[in-house]
Amino acid sequence: MKIIDQYIIGKYLGTFIYTLAIFVIIIVVFDLSEKMDDFMKSGLSFWGILSKYYAGSIPFYVNMLSPLINFIAVIFFTAKMADQTEIVPILSGGVSFNRFLFPYLVSATIIFSANLLSNLYILPYTNTLKNSFENTYVKRNDPSTKSNIHMKLDDKTYIYIDNFDNKTNSGYRFSLDNFSGDVLTKKIVAENIKWDSLKRKWQLNNYSIRKIDGLKETMIYGNGKLKDTILDMRPDDFSAYDNVVQNLTTKELSDKIRKEKIRGTGVMNDLQFEKYKRYLHPLSAFVLTLIGVALSSRKVRGGVGVSLGIGIFISFAYIVFNQFTQMFSTKGGLPPFAAVIMPTLFFGLLGFYLLRKAPK
Repeated sequence: MKIIDQYIIGKYLGTFIYTLAIFVIIIVVFDLSEKMDDFMKSGLSFWGILSKYYAGSIPFYVNMLSPLINFIAVIFFTAKMADQTEIVPILSGGVSFNRFLFPYLVSATIIFSANLLSNLYILPYTNTLKNSFENTYVKRNDPSTKSNIHMKLDDKTYIYIDNFDNKTNSGYRFSLDNFSGDVLTKKIVAENIKWDSLKRKWQLNNYSIRKIDGLKETMIYGNGKLKDTILDMRPDDFSAYDNVVQNLTTKELSDKIRKEKIRGTGVMNDLQFEKYKRYLHPLSAFVLTLIGVALSSRKVRGGVGVSLGIGIFISFAYIVFNQFTQMFSTKGGLPPFAAVIMPTLFFGLLGFYLLRKAPK
């Protein structure tokens, strides 16, 4: 690695971190002013708000802004190098344009790796902090219950819950049907079902169990009694909040996708989109870097401002394109993998086209 490589990598990462920090501070200030009433009503201390909300929201903002800031950073310092006539001597000295891209790709690899590790191992935990706080204190007036829940737990077992409250993790008027082929072999009915987070079991209250063996039937009544039972379901399976998918670890997400193939509750697209997004969205670091270098490596009349304006427009177009494909995936039936890869593929092709046209 030559001195010029170290110079470009330092400029790239330094500008990226500095700009990202400024944007995050601005967003936190606006977010604080917007949610101040909710914070006051929560009764939490400053440390409680910091540890329960901003410890989760700041990583979320960093991840959300990363593509935009990455692009702006590349545009800004590369256009400044071009404006100060630093790029022309590099290329005139015998360095090929592809070799000139090397430090940019090294920097993009570092950002890609950081985003990928964050998506897989850090964000699920921090999103849990952020979303739990919002669901409890910010969205306190939003509906926290889900009604008329029908779910297939496996090939033999079907459950029904008339009403489930996400704040208490309790369901009302619960029934479970167990079949052998087309024949009903067991039916459990309970007035109330509640998740015990310590035992990690469900607790039935005022239950009855009906066992059927041909013409022979057995009834067990538990009026006023409690019964622990293990069922292949969790409270987040019945969540009324849309952000619960973001809280799942990568392993939990894969398990939930596997179970959803059996259950068919209608959230498969959301689950698959979230999984593909965690792996593929970090590729934006390479795509936007290529576009940024291609746009800003030429010295133009108007200086850095023109290149920066074009870069901001394209970066916002990339973010909007991502939002549209997500909407069409979750609401319109577009395959999740296609929805995630389309923006990266489209802008990647644009980047290669612009690189071919860039002055060398």
